[in-house]
Amino acid sequence: MRIQALKRAVIANGFVRARDLAIPTDAKRRAAGELIFNSPLMSINGSISCRDCHLDQFGSTDGLPNAVGVGGNGVGAERLQSGGRIIPRNVLPFWGRGGKGFDTFFWDGKVSVANGKVVSQFGDRPPSEDPLVVAIHLPSVELREMVSDTPEVRDTLVTETVSTAEQVQGRLARRFAKDPKIGRFLAAAYGKKPADISFGDVGDALASFIRHEFRIQPTPLHRFVYGRRPITDAELAGGILFYGRGKCAGCHGGPYFSDLAFHAVAFPQVGFGKNGFGNDEGRYNVTLDPVDRFLFRTPPLYNVTRTAPYSHSGSVARLEDAIAAHFDPLRLIQFDKMSVQERSAMYARLGPASRETLPSALTDDEVRQLAAFLAMLEF
Repeated sequence: MRIQALKRAVIANGFVRARDLAIPTDAKRRAAGELIFNSPLMSINGSISCRDCHLDQFGSTDGLPNAVGVGGNGVGAERLQSGGRIIPRNVLPFWGRGGKGFDTFFWDGKVSVANGKVVSQFGDRPPSEDPLVVAIHLPSVELREMVSDTPEVRDTLVTETVSTAEQVQGRLARRFAKDPKIGRFLAAAYGKKPADISFGDVGDALASFIRHEFRIQPTPLHRFVYGRRPITDAELAGGILFYGRGKCAGCHGGPYFSDLAFHAVAFPQVGFGKNGFGNDEGRYNVTLDPVDRFLFRTPPLYNVTRTAPYSHSGSVARLEDAIAAHFDPLRLIQFDKMSVQERSAMYARLGPASRETLPSALTDDEVRQLAAFLAMLEF
């Protein structure tokens, strides 16, 4: 029976109950972390918070193709037009981040775990053994994201060294310690005097909040697999495609619907890109291995229906088009409106993408069925 076959396929590909992914957190640390998450004190110029780019109405993203960092104001299109600094990648949602087994962060995996050790830009001086805490350390020292590229900052803080990062974060920790409310919450959570609060405490509190606030919740798929929730014809057909001819589970397997590995999909590119001139070489920027050019970490799929636009540069507005890009990327390209340079970059992306195990062509109805199945991952 197809229904039972789908349930078996879902479980065989790593699906688990939502509660099995949760890591317990301390209530006092979560409370301090929530205050920090919403505080503009996290940015050097005191004008942008984590919440500015991770909004509930956009499924913990900002609803924009490329994020807008320091200098940005407003929400959605208003923020895009506010004159803030563009960050050349799409904001990643937070669902499941830091849960059990979730140990690879950012589009290019610049924070990950290998052989039991955290690998990051901090080299042999990671600020924590917890990869989520290490990942939390990076936005606060990222140019354009939370550090404005004013002459003063460029001359004193933009050196891309661990010691400079520690200098910036020491300053931020002192700010939080002096804040009448946040300093009090942090001191209570960590049993310290406010003057002794470190950025490690700040990062740990944020990690506690993120782990709890964005933990995986039961979904219609959970209720179908482990309960008695009925499934529609479209959802059933989409699930059979997902685990069958569509080959989606080859990359989107595991408890988070991601192998947390790196693959190429020839999405269109918007914005100037991480490497400039409309180009983003993805994982290569971390490893400098040519084999990794244009590879990006497989996006987890929980709440994927709420986190448009899609791809590393946010170039795809509709979930159905994001699905189509995996097997028919040229469908989304208007070559007659591209410059020679843009076409050249697209050809370069097509090469690595063609080496992936691509699904056979899907009809529009089948794409809609896949989208219906993915909607079962919303909570």
